[in-house]
Amino acid sequence: MKNVHTIILNPRITEKTLRSSMGELSNRNTNDSNAIRQYTFIVDRNANKIEIKKAFEAIYNEGKKDNQLTVEKVHTSVVRGKARRVGAKKKGKTSSYKKAVITLAKGQILEEYGV
Repeated sequence: MKNVHTIILNPRITEKTLRSSMGELSNRNTNDSNAIRQYTFIVDRNANKIEIKKAFEAIYNEGKKDNQLTVEKVHTSVVRGKARRVGAKKKGKTSSYKKAVITLAKGQILEEYGV
């Protein structure tokens, strides 16, 4: 298996991903301990869902004996780069990347998300 830190590169923090990490998109009651929380990460283009799940659990369960995080689902998508203008005549392009949305089991929360 590859190094876990080369599979999960960094979290993808936007307004929508922060709402889904608080459980607001799946459940209107945000104080519910049974809320389903989803976290979005930028991952390696060649990583599959099984490798992403194992890498996530290895990184965030390291050193924990109780309250270990369990991944319910992993959804992946490849976001293609968009064409951009750089200056007056040069054409540029933003980078393409692979995005993974990780769903945790009910009631679990990731404390270090976005730190």
